[in-house]
Amino acid sequence: MPRDAGAQADPVGAQTHYRALERLYGAAPINQLFDSVLEIPSAGIARIRFTLDERHFHAAGAVHGTGYFKMLDDAAFYAANSLVTDRFLLTTAFNLLFTRPLKAGPVVAEGRWISGQRRVFVADARLLDSDGEEAARGTGTFMRSRIALADLPGYADPR
Repeated sequence: MPRDAGAQADPVGAQTHYRALERLYGAAPINQLFDSVLEIPSAGIARIRFTLDERHFHAAGAVHGTGYFKMLDDAAFYAANSLVTDRFLLTTAFNLLFTRPLKAGPVVAEGRWISGQRRVFVADARLLDSDGEEAARGTGTFMRSRIALADLPGYADPR
């Protein structure tokens, strides 16, 4: 695990950070366009449950590639940012592989941290359709920004 992720040594601090990231996800305006919920069960792991419908389709009646990218990027991003407690990460590159078309219904994006400990992190993600079949996978590179997590709407504890 990255040595810069101070909360990882403190289980209570880690759980606080994960819940704050989940609130941050929910507060992002783009996520008003998607029926989705983020959960971070542990360091370096993120899972997002999406429900897709015809609003996400291209002209041929399946989910448009922008939806695939959003779901995979978010899952990989939050897996990586779960290891960084002070700064917001930014996607600097993302490679995407489509393996099957997605139709309307539930989809799960599973993200996993692969490497990186200081400034640059690598994480991957996969999309699973309602039958548990992989529909796409991707790998992203994420870099620390100058944006403090504590300054972002939704990250702070609402209490």
